[in-house]
Amino acid sequence: MINRLIPALALAAFVALPLAACKEETAVKPAAMEMTDEALGYYCQMYLADHGGPKAQVHEKGQEQPLWFSQVSDAVVYLRGGEKRGDVTAVYVSDMAKAKSWAEPGRDNWIDADAAVFVIGSRQAGAMGMPEAVPFGDRKAAEDFVAREGGAIVKLADIPDSYIGPAGPGTASPSDMQM
Repeated sequence: MINRLIPALALAAFVALPLAACKEETAVKPAAMEMTDEALGYYCQMYLADHGGPKAQVHEKGQEQPLWFSQVSDAVVYLRGGEKRGDVTAVYVSDMAKAKSWAEPGRDNWIDADAAVFVIGSRQAGAMGMPEAVPFGDRKAAEDFVAREGGAIVKLADIPDSYIGPAGPGTASPSDMQM
């Protein structure tokens, strides 16, 4: 009986080992974190809570804390640029459909950036006074925003590089945008 059990256990261990390795490789998507008064913008090193407009947080593999961005457009620049520090495991943006106001975008009303729709090319400037990609979890709220402030509705992947420009958000003129 024992002679048959040992090969069976060895086979089970042999099969389980690669599966355990696969499980370890798969990064668990971290939850969005609540923005605190201490959250600093990655580029500007200013307190996010001191500025209105939507914010972003980018989570990277192996990092406990996300990178915070004063403007969503800054996070898009980071994601598409060459200075990413690691593998991105999650990106969350302020859901402006749930924000109290532009001045108070909220500390815990985050939405997965891939699930959001964004208004680009509106008259509403972002936190740093530059053009912004304004995120919404509700398309109707985005359409209402466009009716008031202008712009076009796009998904994250469809924000044109020309909108954020090589030097950052808003470096391209609206006529350069392909919407």
